[in-house]
Amino acid sequence: MIETRVLKQFVVVAEVLNFHRAAEQLHMSQPPLSVAIRQLEEKLGVTLLIRDRGGVTLTPAGEAFLAHAREMLHAMSAGIHHVRNVARGMAGKLTLSSVSLASYPRLLAVLRQFRQTYPQVELVIKEMPSALQINAVQRGDVDLAFIRKPAQSVKACRLTHFVSEEILLAVPTDHLLASHSTVDLPALATEDFVFTPPALGEGYYHHLMGLCQQAGFYPRIVQEAAQLSTLIALVSCGFGVALVPESVAKTVANQNVRFVTLTALGDVPRVDLFMLHGETRPDTSVPLTNFLAILDATT
Repeated sequence: MIETRVLKQFVVVAEVLNFHRAAEQLHMSQPPLSVAIRQLEEKLGVTLLIRDRGGVTLTPAGEAFLAHAREMLHAMSAGIHHVRNVARGMAGKLTLSSVSLASYPRLLAVLRQFRQTYPQVELVIKEMPSALQINAVQRGDVDLAFIRKPAQSVKACRLTHFVSEEILLAVPTDHLLASHSTVDLPALATEDFVFTPPALGEGYYHHLMGLCQQAGFYPRIVQEAAQLSTLIALVSCGFGVALVPESVAKTVANQNVRFVTLTALGDVPRVDLFMLHGETRPDTSVPLTNFLAILDATT
């Protein structure tokens, strides 16, 4: 292994082609410099410089090694600069996941500001169901997830509330309830329902089930859909009605579906979205810490 110090010394000698001037530039005396270059040649097993009274001349091997030495020094300098940027959170990688990224303007605003503030940080964004996000955070594949509340506590992770939104009724436009401005949940007792599978988010699934049971009925589920866009498409085809977050109504447009305000026991039912990350991640991932700081400052 050749020391960086020796590479720098050789480059200076090769560029000025004079040991005395090279020693002055390096702020050292000439004899140790001459010894260092000689030891470098011995280590490589080649002659790099021809020394004579007229000065110093590079051999073909010396010219080739000069190009290589410059590349190594440049790579070392770039590597040090990158490592320092990573330590400051100016570089590195941040992986986020969400049930539906486009549904939340606040999250989009934070993403925009983060990219502008930290352009050298690689930002990876994934959309996936809540259950898969939880597993991804636990494996360390995702730094920060935006999920529906899980059915049970998630070990070694921190869960923080992000946003609350209304639950709306999605019905085909030719449905009798489509003309209503508000529908009371018990009125849906005899309807067919389209649901997302519980395996993709048990907390969200049980939350909707609990609302229906409080309203006095158990929903008759005739079809399941893994994606909310597919669920809305099935509603448009007349498979049944669906209970969906209000963010879906803003982002999944379908001219054959109408979204109607719900009431349940006199209140408007709501569902929450949470942030999930490993308990120690903010202390070890500077990009995540910086992202959360922007999020906290954004309303």
